[in-house]
Amino acid sequence: MISRPPQHGTSPETDPAPVDDRARAIDKAANLIEALPWLSRFHGRTVVVKYGGNAMVSEQLRVRFAESIVFLHYAGLRPVVVHGGGPQISAELDRAGVESTFTAGLRVTTDDAMNIVRMVLTGQVNREIVGLVNQHGPFAVGLSGEDANLLTAERKTVTVDGEPVDIGRVGEVTAVDPGAVAALLADGRIPVVSSVARADDGGVYNVNADTAASALAVALGASKLIMLTDVEGLFADYPDNTELISRLNVDELRSLLPTLASGMLPKMEACLHAVEGGVPQAHIIDGRVPHSLLLEVFTDQGVGTMVADEELEAALLAGNGHHPRPWRPTDTTTHSTGDAQ
Repeated sequence: MISRPPQHGTSPETDPAPVDDRARAIDKAANLIEALPWLSRFHGRTVVVKYGGNAMVSEQLRVRFAESIVFLHYAGLRPVVVHGGGPQISAELDRAGVESTFTAGLRVTTDDAMNIVRMVLTGQVNREIVGLVNQHGPFAVGLSGEDANLLTAERKTVTVDGEPVDIGRVGEVTAVDPGAVAALLADGRIPVVSSVARADDGGVYNVNADTAASALAVALGASKLIMLTDVEGLFADYPDNTELISRLNVDELRSLLPTLASGMLPKMEACLHAVEGGVPQAHIIDGRVPHSLLLEVFTDQGVGTMVADEELEAALLAGNGHHPRPWRPTDTTTHSTGDAQ
């Protein structure tokens, strides 16, 4: 038996490093074993991840996000990434001298602005995410919601002070055709989807990434929708109460919706829509925490806020087979009033 030589002139009897290394290795093994039941339950399952916010603008967090997505892939899950790119869009509009205004929390998207939105989401942000993931292997394939009619939207209208207001090429998702995404998943790829949708008039719409991710999760029959945000999760009465709500059912969430701030409302509406559409679990988690995605999926404690359908969740956690539910090629209409990018 070959033993490691003592380091720095110490003897094995006096050097504490081997003991410390062994303890750390044991702790690491224990953490891996904790993930075993979750690996079993979610093996082969589709997980839709909405990516945006600070996790997207921090270089370190971008790298960590890509690592987490690849880890899900190697662990036997089938991740799908849906992304926005609000900060990048604002920066490019400023550089181009195109005015960016908001009405009722929505970016007013003129034809000129839509050209920039499309370029940034599909030509810049999407390619960056694909590149980061593919540093670990030939996994990610970039898509726009326009591709293969993946997302179809109609013009969204808003009412301000009782009057309808035109906000340009901002769309509401009316239909999802997930065939292209399903084919990529079947081929062992990781689809990365930008939140731009086709319009029936032949143009394109800027679509809120939260609602796009929710609609796609329903259409794919996903087991989880996970939305990365810039907050820890949902608080009962923020800012007066900073106690995190770790779990809600659909009835509890419906009763809370009228009390939510405008920033959280579209995210929680997207979670509600997903669970009502058959997704057992939808999560809001803090994308500023490195590998928060893995903490949610593979640990007993989890993080953030989860919305669940108790019956569907029970079947999922009981290990009701290791194959994803078949995607349903049906139209999926969303009702969120979330912000567009």
